[in-house]
Amino acid sequence: MVRAAPKRPARILVVDDDPGLLRLLTIRLRSEKYEVAPAENATVALSVIAGFRPDLVVTDLRMAQMDGLALLKELKRRWPSLNVIVLTAHGTIPDAVRAAQSGAFAFLTKPVEKEQLLAEVRRALKTSGFAGTTDDWTAEFVTRSPLVENVLASARLAATSDAPVLITGEPGSGREPLARAIHRGSARRDGPLVDLDCSDLEADTDGQRRLADSINQANGGTLLLHEVTELPGPLQAELLAALERLAAPPRLVATSDPLHEPPSAGAMLSPALHDRLAGVHLQMPPLSKRREDIPLLAAEALEEVARESAQEPKTCAPEAIEFLAAAEWPGNLRQLRAVLREASVLAPGPVVTAELVQQATGATTQVPSFDEARDEFTRNYLVQLLKVTRGNVSQAARLAKRNRTDFYKLLTRYEVVPEQFK
Repeated sequence: MVRAAPKRPARILVVDDDPGLLRLLTIRLRSEKYEVAPAENATVALSVIAGFRPDLVVTDLRMAQMDGLALLKELKRRWPSLNVIVLTAHGTIPDAVRAAQSGAFAFLTKPVEKEQLLAEVRRALKTSGFAGTTDDWTAEFVTRSPLVENVLASARLAATSDAPVLITGEPGSGREPLARAIHRGSARRDGPLVDLDCSDLEADTDGQRRLADSINQANGGTLLLHEVTELPGPLQAELLAALERLAAPPRLVATSDPLHEPPSAGAMLSPALHDRLAGVHLQMPPLSKRREDIPLLAAEALEEVARESAQEPKTCAPEAIEFLAAAEWPGNLRQLRAVLREASVLAPGPVVTAELVQQATGATTQVPSFDEARDEFTRNYLVQLLKVTRGNVSQAARLAKRNRTDFYKLLTRYEVVPEQFK
């Protein structure tokens, strides 16, 4: 059972180039137990926002260099779900119109009465993704990517509802951690979270029994359907029928590869189940779309290895970071972590070199014959796929864009055993 998460105060970023007013606003908001970060101009605000991760921004309109309207536009471009309250001592109708058109939540004229300000802050926090009853469960997602920040903001809002959630994205992109985080941030956090891998189910008696057992076990909680498009058609129909029969069915959170909208026949997701899951659709970006996160993710992976081995964390050489940032990552975060785990273990000193990460990704500096290179590449490719998918042949075959029969033949030919990677 997941324990109820502790409360945390809402975070508010206050931006004003008037030191006296900045101090006054900070004091007023902190007196209401909000966590406040003051910024004396828009440049400072943009530099601290990724680390502070506010639930709300309160900014002055008239500031030197970048004014509040420009800041508002930049904030809405990077984080569309973040609410912004604009303050000005020069309140005019054109100012209010421009602020509203740029996405301002509220437009207040200074001097603002304390109760008026606090009322607008409370109203803004209700739709800014801050639930008030959970901790910052998104803190485990290491990112400076606006794409990921937007997904997390939407996930925060989704967690406060009971609507079904469909999380799409490439394997290894972080779909499952996001699904579990949504459960932890929801009103069902004290109920069970039941995982069901749809790719392991067949449309037979055993598959029917496992599906029914999972639905019953998830009563009062969340049913997490991994790779929902792999669920056989007859079981999709049984799932929908079972949910209709229950007075209090579990909340559905499902993951899958990217879907076409509307789903095509090859998507293997029935229109009825697609409609049931269409409450909230979140899409995790692949690592290739968030390369700015690779240095942070690499440091996190090395720290995890260090904790497991009770040793000091190692660091990546600059050349290693450059290689990682430029590399292709078909397995996304899962593959990156596997590469850094291997490179860290093999590093004799405190620094992980570029050569070690190249070796861990299957790169080579030797020049073998064509046949040797082809065979070595194929075997390394199969091994890497199974590492990324933790021995799941169906997922590995899908990544390779081969059917399972052909994929099994390749595994046999190159003497690669899936069970060694589970």
